[in-house]
Amino acid sequence: MEMDYKLAFEMAPVGLVISRNRTMVDCNHQVCEMFAISRELMVGQSFQILYPSADEYERLGARMAPILNAKGHYSDNRIMKRASGETFWCHVSGRALDRDNPHASGIWSFEDLSSQRPVKAELTGREREVAARLLEGLTSKEIGKALAISHRTVEIYRARLMRKYGASTAADLVHKLVAG
Repeated sequence: MEMDYKLAFEMAPVGLVISRNRTMVDCNHQVCEMFAISRELMVGQSFQILYPSADEYERLGARMAPILNAKGHYSDNRIMKRASGETFWCHVSGRALDRDNPHASGIWSFEDLSSQRPVKAELTGREREVAARLLEGLTSKEIGKALAISHRTVEIYRARLMRKYGASTAADLVHKLVAG
C-alpha cells in the first residue's frame, strides 16, 4: 500500500512539496518541472528560493502562520519565481500537520497559472501582493488590512499598477492582470 501513496505523490497533476520548518524535504516531478529545478537542488532548501524576493517570503510566511494556526490550511494565488528568474502566477495551497506549530511540517501544492494569467509587467514585491489581492476582489481597505498597510498606500500601489498595465479603471486593471 505504501507504494501506491508514493506513486500518487509522484504522479499528481500538481506540484507537491512536503516541508519541515519552511524547508522542502521532498517534492514531486511536477513541482520540479514547474520551477525548472531538479529535485536534488530543491530538497533541503528553504521555500525562499521559489519567491521573487526574500522580503515576500518573510511577509507571506508571517501572514500565513496565524491562518494555518486557526484553520490548519491556507491557499492563495501569488507570483512565484522559476530557477531561471522568470516570474509566474501560481496557486498555492497547504496544510499544516500541527496547527499549534504551523510551519513545523506540512504538505503544499503548487499549480502553475501562467497559461491563464501571464506576468508581463515588472512589478515590485508589494505591487505583486496588491495585484494578488485585487484579483481576489478585495477593496483597498480590505487589502490594507490584509497587508497591514493603510488603504491610501494601497491606492498608491493600485495607481502604479494601473500605469504599468495602461489601465483606465480598477475593473480594467483586474482584466489586464488576468489577461497579462
